[in-house]
Amino acid sequence: MQDVYVVSAVRTAVGKANKGSLVQCRPDEMAAVVIKEAIGRAGVPAGRVQDIVLGCAFPEGSQGMNIARVAQARAGIPDSVPGITINRFCSSGLEAQAIAGAKLEAGLLGVAVAGGVESMSSIPMGGLKYEPNPALTRERPEVYIAMGHCGDNVAREFKLRREELDAWALRSHQRAVNAIDQGLFTEEIVPLDVTTPAGSMRFDTDEGPRRDTSLEVLSRLKPAFAEPGRGFCTAGNSSQTSDGAAAVCLMNGKAVEEFGLKPLARFRGYAVAAGDPRFLGPAQLEAIPKACEQAGIAVSELGLIENNEAFASQCLYVIREMGFDPEKVNVNGGAIALGHPLGCTGAKLTVQLLHEMKRRGVTYGLVTMCIGGGMGAAGVFELCA
Repeated sequence: MQDVYVVSAVRTAVGKANKGSLVQCRPDEMAAVVIKEAIGRAGVPAGRVQDIVLGCAFPEGSQGMNIARVAQARAGIPDSVPGITINRFCSSGLEAQAIAGAKLEAGLLGVAVAGGVESMSSIPMGGLKYEPNPALTRERPEVYIAMGHCGDNVAREFKLRREELDAWALRSHQRAVNAIDQGLFTEEIVPLDVTTPAGSMRFDTDEGPRRDTSLEVLSRLKPAFAEPGRGFCTAGNSSQTSDGAAAVCLMNGKAVEEFGLKPLARFRGYAVAAGDPRFLGPAQLEAIPKACEQAGIAVSELGLIENNEAFASQCLYVIREMGFDPEKVNVNGGAIALGHPLGCTGAKLTVQLLHEMKRRGVTYGLVTMCIGGGMGAAGVFELCA
C-alpha cells in the first residue's frame, strides 16, 4: 500500500451567495481555475493526472452534467484525463480526497486532483426542484429536517446557551478579519477575474467577515428557524451561504519519488459516521477518533483543527464533547465568518488547514464537519518535514 500525499492545495476566495462578487461566476469556471492551479503548483504535466474527483452538494443546473468533467475541459486539461462528481453534502470536498486517496493508496492511480465546488447563488439549498419522498415525509419527517432546526436541536437538547453561540460567532469574525489583515490567506487563494454589476474586478479576498459586528448586535438577532423562546440559531451564529471552489493535487509515494517533489502533507486517515438525522455534531464524535486511529495517533496529538461552523451550536458541542482546546480550533475563523460553500467546504478547510500547519510547524491536523442527514466526517493530515 502506498502513502498518500498532498502536493498542492488552493482555493478561491469565498463570495456571499446571491449578493456577492461571485453571483455571476459559473461554478464550472471556478472549479476549472482551482483544478488548473493545483496541477500547475504541483509541477506535473496535466496529462499525467489520472482522475479528477470533485465534490458538489447540489450537482444540477450550472453545476450539473458531471461538473468535474466539464471543469476539466474548461481548464484546458487533456481529454484523456477523466472526472467524477460525488456528493456527501457538506463533506463532499473531503470525501473527494478520501476517494482519490484510497485509489492512490491501492496503486490504482498515481496522480489525482480532488476538491469541491458550490455556487449557492446558482443552486439553492434543496436544489432547483425539491421533491421529498411522500412515505418518508409521513413516517420519518426528520429525514428531511432543515439544517437550522438541527442546529437548534443541538443547542436545546445538549444544553448550550444562546450567549455561548453568539460569543463564538463574534470570535469567528474577529479571527477571520485578523487573518485577512495579516495576509494569511494570500498564498492559498487563486484570484478570479469576475464580472459584477459594478463592472469587472479581480476577486481575491473572502467577503463574509464582518468588521463591525459585536455581541450587542449579535444578541439582538431573532432566531432564524424557530419561534422566539425556542430558537437558538440566528443569521449571526449560523454559517453563511456562499460560492467558492477548492482543489488539492494528490499523489502516492511512487509518483512523488518519480517527479522528485516535496509534498505539503500526508493524508493519514478518514472516517465518516452517522446517527439521528435530527442532530448535527454527534456523528463527528465517532468519526474523529476513527480517523485518528487510522492515522495511528491519539486525538490529543492534533495540533490544529478545522471544525466546520455549520452552526455555532454544532461546533461548540463537538469542541466540548471531544475535549478540544478552543485555541486549536478554527484559528483563522470559520464558516460563520468565512462562509460555507457546501460541496467545496471539505476541500477549502483542507487548504486552510495545511497552509496554517506549515506556518506553525504543526505535525498533525484535523478537518471535520457535520453532514446533513445526521452524518459526520473527519480527515487527519500529517505535515511533511
